Amino acid sequence: MDRMKIVRPLAEHLPSFIAALEQGWSPDTTRGPEAAKEALEVVLRDPAKFLERAVDREAAGDPVRLPDGSKVPRIPGYNHWMWDGEFCGTIGFRWVPGTPELPPYVLGHIGYGVVPWKRRKGYATEALRQLLPIVRKEGLPYVEITCDPSNEASIKVIEMNGGILVGRFAKPEQFGGTPGLRYRIAFPELKSHA
Repeated sequence: MDRMKIVRPLAEHLPSFIAALEQGWSPDTTRGPEAAKEALEVVLRDPAKFLERAVDREAAGDPVRLPDGSKVPRIPGYNHWMWDGEFCGTIGFRWVPGTPELPPYVLGHIGYGVVPWKRRKGYATEALRQLLPIVRKEGLPYVEITCDPSNEASIKVIEMNGGILVGRFAKPEQFGGTPGLRYRIAFPELKSHA
């Protein structure tokens, strides 16, 4: 296998992504199998449109379905796939241009998920490391990433990439009102070497 890298989803990657969906993996870590089924239907209905929407800087995609079934407006974002010769998972970034603030229904700027058969290889940590220089170019002073207090693997991924715990919070009711942890990764200004 090749070393894992993040890639923009392309047609050549699609069969491996579809195979992961068919095995029950879901790119939506909050909605699980229902979201996997929906994603598979979308991909099979119009693969080109699905790939085009992987980068949606104008938030032109369909509204986002939350875990409670409600729909909310999409915000700009883009997704990358983890790739080591086959599909390994997703990592995505979403933001509101010009501000680090997010709508209350968006828990964090970055979300990721690794297929079960590729876990414990450091792929999420490496994917976040590769994504941070890309999202830094959007001009935000920091990004926030949230996770469940019991998700030790995700906590490690975030902390290995410089994440600092900034607080505990209760997720909005659409997400079940359960506890969450909010981490921040700052983008300090580059110092000039004059």
